[in-house]
This record gives sequence, structure tokens and C-alpha cells, in this order.
Amino acid sequence: GGAALGFAGGAAALLGAAPLVLSDFRLALLAKYLCVAMVAVGIGIAWGRGGMLTLGQGVFFGLGGYAMAMHLKLADAGPGALPDFMQLYGQLDELPWWWRPFASPWFALPATVLLPMAVAFGLGSLVFRRRVRGAYFAILSQALAAAMVILLVGQQGTTGGTNGLTDIQGFFGYDLDDPVNQRTVYFLIAAALLGLLALARQLIHSRYGELLVAVRDGEERVRFLGYDPATVKVVAYVVAAGMAGLAGALFVPAVGIISPALIGIVPSIEFVIGVAVGGRATLLGPVLGAVAVAWARTALSERFPGTWTYLQGLLFVLVVAFLPGGLASLWALRRTRRATPDRPPWWRRIPPARGGRTRTEVPAA
Repeated sequence: GGAALGFAGGAAALLGAAPLVLSDFRLALLAKYLCVAMVAVGIGIAWGRGGMLTLGQGVFFGLGGYAMAMHLKLADAGPGALPDFMQLYGQLDELPWWWRPFASPWFALPATVLLPMAVAFGLGSLVFRRRVRGAYFAILSQALAAAMVILLVGQQGTTGGTNGLTDIQGFFGYDLDDPVNQRTVYFLIAAALLGLLALARQLIHSRYGELLVAVRDGEERVRFLGYDPATVKVVAYVVAAGMAGLAGALFVPAVGIISPALIGIVPSIEFVIGVAVGGRATLLGPVLGAVAVAWARTALSERFPGTWTYLQGLLFVLVVAFLPGGLASLWALRRTRRATPDRPPWWRRIPPARGGRTRTEVPAA
């Protein structure tokens, strides 16, 4: 019904209207925003449904991105040759052993998703079975992002260090400098986002989705009913990691670079900010919020290059203060307003008194 109609509308907008209306530059920007939105879909499941504040999704985004970039750099270099940055730094005479499997697309492509999922499974199993949750889990996941950045920066000869893997020119035989091929990459990213939304909806409305919400709201009760909350949380965490890995893999051909600056603590927090702005408890909210925040950052930085970070922070504060449910709650508020047309605006209302009885509302002046 409504979900199918909304899905069809989103597909028409992304696959039909956007390529017709937007220039090549703006379409490339939208492709980057949609990659961020793919990460947001996973955070919406883990945080919005599971209550796990994941401040380290940059780790899984980076694992997927580096796996894809390593394959593309090896493909650009040609059989048996070292990638350009390894030749530039002159620290290696031959390809490191852990780079070699990524020369095969049959290994590299599954690794972009399976490697982040494997890391998430290991970390989640360790953390959730010890009943670590709340702020402790958020800090731990953030520390993981910091540790990964330190590791990547320290291995300059094999990972590119602070520069990362740059100047990626080809994508499975296609020249990424060609606008036609860039549009093809955009269509691939848009289709992947729609696929992840369909998967997320299926997961949310399944029995597992109900169990995940139950664990969020009453973990001890779920344990007494015979379920293992740790297993339920691990599944959500692993799914979110796989989505972030896929987003990172598609981000590389869209932008042509992956570096530690794109996957550290700050980007990980920005992923969560987008979900909070959009509305973490809904399916489309995280996507809308991630795209809106990324677009606002670009628009503000173009017009106010010196003060755009303050404006972005103000935008976030306003949304959180006046729309705690995010942008997705606007539709619900509108329906509520239509159902109760005589209800006074929010600044004229008095909250309920203690004890549950509703106090009299302030009459209109």
C-alpha cells in the first residue's frame, strides 16, 4: 500500500528525476550523500530500533572503502605492478601479502561487506555478552574508530598514511573521468540504497524486528522470556556494519578517494547526527536526515566559508530542541494538528501535572 507507493516515488525521484534535473557536478554530490544515507539506514536499525548508539560506524565504512580502493588501485597498476603510492614512498619492493588477495574481484567485492560484518560480529559478541551497553558501548565504538585511524596513518607505506588511497581512475574497466560512467556509478549507488531500504523494512516488520525493539525497551524481560538479548543485538550490529561497508565500497568510485580523515571519529559522529536530525525511529528518517545534513554542509560552506560549521551546529540544535523526533516527525505532527484543530500551539500549552491529571491549557489571548 503506502509503503510500496512511497518506495516507487523514491525510485522515480532518484533514478528518474535527479539525473534529468541535476548537473553532472551536483549529481556526483548527490551520489556522495546517498552513500552517507546508506550508513544511516544501518544506524537507524542499530540505534533507532536496538538502542545501540553506534559512534564508530566510520570503522566499517572505512573497511569497505579500503577493500574496494585496494582492488581498484591494483587494477589501475596492472598485473604484477605496485600501486603508484608504494612506488612513490619507496618502502616496498614487492606487494605485501595481505594486499595480494584484493587483486581478485571475486575476493575484494565480497570482502567490502563481509569484512566489516566479521569485525562487527567479533566485537559485538565480545561486548554484548558482557552486557556492555549505553554510554559505555558508545565510547567503546568511538575508541575503535580512533584506533583504526591511528593504525592507517602509521602504515604509510602500505595504506597511504594520512593521504589514503587517492587518484582512483578506473572502475572495473571503465574510466571514472567520463561523465557517462560517473552517472552509471550514481545509478548503482541509488539502486543499492533502495535495496537496503527494502531490506531494512523487511527486517523491521519481521518477528526479529519486534524482538529487537523489545530488547531495547526491556532487556531483562526478554532474557526471562528465554531469548538471548546479546544475540539479538549482535545481529543488528552486524547488519548495520555490512550496510556501512557497502556504502564505503560505493563511495570510492563516486569520489575517487578514501582516507583516514573520512572514517575517523568526526565522520562517525556526523553519521549519527544525520540520523538524529532525520528521526532515528523511522525507516526514511535516517535517509532524509543524512542527505539533509550533508546537503546543508555543502550549501553553507559554499555561501559562508568562514562560519558554516557554526551554522551547521545551530541547525542541529534547533532540530533537536524543537523536533525531538527528527524531520520525519513533521508528518505526524501535521496529522495530529489536523485531528485537533482547536488545540493551542505548543507555546500556549502547560505540561501535565504530576500524578497524571492534565492541567488546564492557557486560554488564547
